Amino acid sequence: MITRDYNGGTKITPEELDDLRVIADVEISNITLDDYPNILVFPDSFNSYDRDLGKKVVCQIKDEGKLLATNSIVGFVGRNKTHLSIHSRFTEYGKEDFFLHYMLQKVAKVNLFNLHHSMDEDSVFDFLLYLFPLYLKNAIGQGVYRQYITHKHNDANVRGVIDVNRHIRYNEPFNGSIAYTNREYSYDNYITQLIRHTIEFIHKNGGEDILNIDLDTKLAVSQIICATPSYADNELHTIINKNRTPLAHPLYSEYTSLQRLCLQILRHEELKYGQEENEVYGVLVDAAWLWEEYLAELLRDKYSHCLKDTGKRFYLFKPLQQSPRHQIIPDYLSLDMTRVADAKYIPLDEKSRFQEDSSNAIAIYYKTITYMYRFSSQEGYLLYPHRNEATPTIERREIDGFNEGCITKLGLRIPSGCSDFNDFVSRMREEEAIFYNQL
Repeated sequence: MITRDYNGGTKITPEELDDLRVIADVEISNITLDDYPNILVFPDSFNSYDRDLGKKVVCQIKDEGKLLATNSIVGFVGRNKTHLSIHSRFTEYGKEDFFLHYMLQKVAKVNLFNLHHSMDEDSVFDFLLYLFPLYLKNAIGQGVYRQYITHKHNDANVRGVIDVNRHIRYNEPFNGSIAYTNREYSYDNYITQLIRHTIEFIHKNGGEDILNIDLDTKLAVSQIICATPSYADNELHTIINKNRTPLAHPLYSEYTSLQRLCLQILRHEELKYGQEENEVYGVLVDAAWLWEEYLAELLRDKYSHCLKDTGKRFYLFKPLQQSPRHQIIPDYLSLDMTRVADAKYIPLDEKSRFQEDSSNAIAIYYKTITYMYRFSSQEGYLLYPHRNEATPTIERREIDGFNEGCITKLGLRIPSGCSDFNDFVSRMREEEAIFYNQL
C-alpha cells in the first residue's frame, strides 16, 4: 500500500484495516521498545525537538474504517501481509522520493548519489545508513563508551578475586595456575562491539562511501576499531542479544540512539524475512522535523535555529513571583533578531485545507504573530515546501492594527519531472538560491 503525507484519506481494505489498527491512532510518544521493539522513529528524542511531536499519531483510521489519513509522518510500516509506504507528497507516482532523501542527506551531512531514494521495504535500509555517520559522531563526541567488564583468568599472575570452584575444577592437582576473576573499566564492551559489527556489516555491503564520508566519520570509525580488539565476526548474535536492553547512562546519552540504530541495521534482513505473525516493524520519520532541520542548514548565514544555535532561553512574560514565564522557542530568528520565521511542512498551497477559508488558519498564524510581538518584529515568515507550479510562491498579509506588521508566506519550489537524483539535486539548488534571496 503506497500513499503520501497529508493525503486527506485513502481507501483501505478490511485486511489492511486489521493490520493497521495496531499502529493507527498511536501517538509517537507511545511507540516504546516494550510495545514496538522493531519500529524506529526519527527524531528518536522528540522532547528535544518539536514540543508537539510526541502527540502526533502515525496515521488515522477514518470513515468507520474505510479511510487511512496521514499527516507529516512518513516512512515504512509492515505487519503480516500489509506493507504501508508513506511518501512525501512531492513524490510522483511510480517514482522515487527524491525530496525526502535530499532533506535527509542535508541534515545528516552526507552526499551520496548511488542509493535508492524510495520509501519501500527494500530501500528503507539505505535510509538507515544515511543516519549512521551522524549518530556515530554524536556518540563519539561524548567519548568512546566504557563500562566495567568481568574477565575470568587462570594463570599464575593473580590480579583479582580467586574463584575457588573454578580453581578446583581446572587446577587440581595444583599445576601452578590459579583461577580468578577481575573487573576492568574497558572500552571493549558489548556497546562498542555492537557498533563495530555495524561498521563491518556496512563495509561488507558496499557502504565504504558512508564510512569515509568525512574526516570526523573516519576518525570515529577508527576509534571504535581500536577499542574492540576482541571483535569476532561469529559473535554477532551474541552481541545483539546483549544489547536487547536499551542503554541508560547519563554520561553517554547519545549512545542510546546509536545502539537502537545499529540493531535496526544489523537486523534488517531478519526483520524483512523472519517476521513473526502480527509483529509490527518499520522506520518512521517526521517530515515536519526534517523540514525544520533542513531549513536550519539552508538559512544558517541569515537565521539562527533557536532550538539549537542560540543557546538562549526566551520567555513570553517578565519574571513575577510564583507565576510561570512560559518559555517560547521560535523556529528561526534573524541574526539581528528583527525578523522571525516559522517552518511549516503542511501544504499551505492547498487552499481547501490550510488557507484563509479553513478552520486551520488561526492555528497557522497565531504562534508566529505572538513571536513577532515578543521580539518587536514587523516581519514574520511562514516557510513551506511548494509544488512546482506556475502559481506565485510569495504572499504577504498585513496584520490589522499592528503598525504595518505583516506575515509573508514563502514557498520553496520542489522540482518535479526529474530524470534522476542528480537532476533533482541540480534543480533543487537553483530553487534554493531563489528562496534564499527572497528572505
